[in-house]
Amino acid sequence: MKLIENADDKVVTFSKRRSGIYKKISEITTLCGVDILFICFSPAGKPFSFGHPSVKSIVKRFLDNNIPPSDDHLVDTYLKERINAIIQQYNEVNRQMDASKEKEEALAQQTSERETNLWWETPPYQLNPRELEEHDSCYAELLNVLYRTRSKKLAGTTVMPTPRDPAQLNPLPTNPNEDVHAAFQSNNSRGPQH
Repeated sequence: MKLIENADDKVVTFSKRRSGIYKKISEITTLCGVDILFICFSPAGKPFSFGHPSVKSIVKRFLDNNIPPSDDHLVDTYLKERINAIIQQYNEVNRQMDASKEKEEALAQQTSERETNLWWETPPYQLNPRELEEHDSCYAELLNVLYRTRSKKLAGTTVMPTPRDPAQLNPLPTNPNEDVHAAFQSNNSRGPQH
């Protein structure tokens, strides 16, 4: 190796070698986790620098005579970031689980409400007089809906059923000893009136 005498060749070689040195410095910082500061001057006297993590931080450490941080600092930083990411994922999963539990509870409540709201399944002997009257009006309304639906389907035929008037139904017995089932059976045995 010897000094290049031609000025133009010096500039070209300096430019190529400077890029190669920057690449090698970048590789060593990545592979070894070290902090590096590289300063050089071109043949024309122009300064060039490369620093990791930055030129300012390395110069400040150099001027303040600070001891460089060890590799443990880099590992600790990486671990903290990784732990924070895992905590965020954990919190997100917990939030999703809580939301799904709330949906499940809401669906279970709706299902239980539907099951308890089947008014026709409650045995009449378990009802008080007010509830019996409500059931009677619900049955009458149901019969009217059924007759209207049937009427619409049979609209083209000669036989037209008439809607039932709730007043035509036999009243429920007021005496609790009387058979409620018999009253409902007598109402249903009359059938549609033409």
